[in-house]
Amino acid sequence: MKKIKPLLPSLREKKRYLAFEIASKKEIKDISAISDAIWKSSLEFLGESGCAKAGIMILKDRYNKEKQRGLIRVSSKHVENLKASLALTKQVQGRKVIIKSIGVSGIIKKAEQKYLAS
Repeated sequence: MKKIKPLLPSLREKKRYLAFEIASKKEIKDISAISDAIWKSSLEFLGESGCAKAGIMILKDRYNKEKQRGLIRVSSKHVENLKASLALTKQVQGRKVIIKSIGVSGIIKKAEQKYLAS
């Protein structure tokens, strides 16, 4: 049986890490609720096919509850679409929120150092 060759790095889909911050009157500590709200707005804005192409993945273990900041992994071609869908997110758990994108990085460690630590 033949072994499948792995994809060359130049042919792999490039990914970016988008740092976001939540502005709300009360702290929202439940990352699952935030994740659901982001997914819902992304599906409404991009559709199922757009979400699949964008490869959106909310990194739940990278969420800072005190600063209300987190990271989302997305395809490099769909960063602007994700920013737009974040701007369209209006509510999390029935509370009014504003989700702002802080910055984008190609490396998760740099994104954490630059956007989540400060």
